[in-house]
Amino acid sequence: MIYLDYQATTPLAPEALAAMMPWLAGPEAMGFANPHSPHRPGRAAAAAVEVAREQVAALMPAGGRVIFTGGATEAINLAIQGRRAAGRLGQVAVSAIEHAAVLETARASGAPVDVLPVSAGGLVAGDQAIAAGTDLVCVMQVNNEIGTIQPVAQLAEAAHRAGALFLCDAVQGAGRIAAPGQGFGQADMIALSAHKIYGPKGIGALWVRDGVDLAPVLHGGGQEGGLRSGTLSPALCAGFGAAAALCASQWESDAQHVDSLWKTALDLLPGWVLNGDAAQRWHGNLNVRREGLDVARLMSDLRDIAFSAGSACASGSGRPSHVLGAIGLSAAQAKSSIRIGFGRYTAQGEFAGALTRIAAAAAAQEG
Repeated sequence: MIYLDYQATTPLAPEALAAMMPWLAGPEAMGFANPHSPHRPGRAAAAAVEVAREQVAALMPAGGRVIFTGGATEAINLAIQGRRAAGRLGQVAVSAIEHAAVLETARASGAPVDVLPVSAGGLVAGDQAIAAGTDLVCVMQVNNEIGTIQPVAQLAEAAHRAGALFLCDAVQGAGRIAAPGQGFGQADMIALSAHKIYGPKGIGALWVRDGVDLAPVLHGGGQEGGLRSGTLSPALCAGFGAAAALCASQWESDAQHVDSLWKTALDLLPGWVLNGDAAQRWHGNLNVRREGLDVARLMSDLRDIAFSAGSACASGSGRPSHVLGAIGLSAAQAKSSIRIGFGRYTAQGEFAGALTRIAAAAAAQEG
């Protein structure tokens, strides 16, 4: 199987697995200890959690704290619903191409929702006007379906000028490009996911700038500074931390490898149309379409190549992608699009072979 669906999830880095193993050990090693317990094994587990917290925080701006969650969806819920619970949420502005975790949480908050349009290239205008009375602006760093990189620093500045906070879903950008904004253009809250940066599933984080007021959404024992109750997994935290540290150390080499694969893809898929801006994008996300392409047949013909017909979170819904619709594609064009995702562990030879087969299978449909 050739795996080309890195936006859905990334392979677990061997270094992350190695960091997790001591905390999955049997009773003799005491790796199972509760990190919230005061005895020595508990303190050792707590120390591992704090090391991981520092490793994840190193990917973020200075002047904030990392709150571990069960994933990015929970982190986004904590950010939006936590502002509501703190009595600080009025109108919310979201981009038209946000992940469902943002769109649905904003709608569920009960606050008025203003949808910010995007260009045909899938970009929110950096000089986007923020309506008066807006309390929270939510724009992702890198789109999960088409890979476009949003001007988040400019949008954060616009939000702050309007008196609003800025939440950035950085799930697809963290560990790949610089953290969202600096200074006045810095995000106030940033959502992260471990399994999108070669870490384990089941853990994410919300980075919160110092001074931002949140109230808990989950209630219980008051862990994570009172904002996220529940027993943390030292194993998951350690894996997340190790994956973050690896991203920090391999930032440039990862990007160079992805850029090389991107160039290979463009050479091997002539005649395909790129969805999304050609310049302002993460090169590990290739969303392309071919007129009349039967994607279901293509995937059936190439069962040993794992690629996507769209966002994995929306698969099976039968609905065309809201992202592709937002950039002006018709339902037919959206349904003739595929997403090819690649990264650190994608081998150049396998990649070229897979794309050659995809191109041939698509051409065969035309008779």
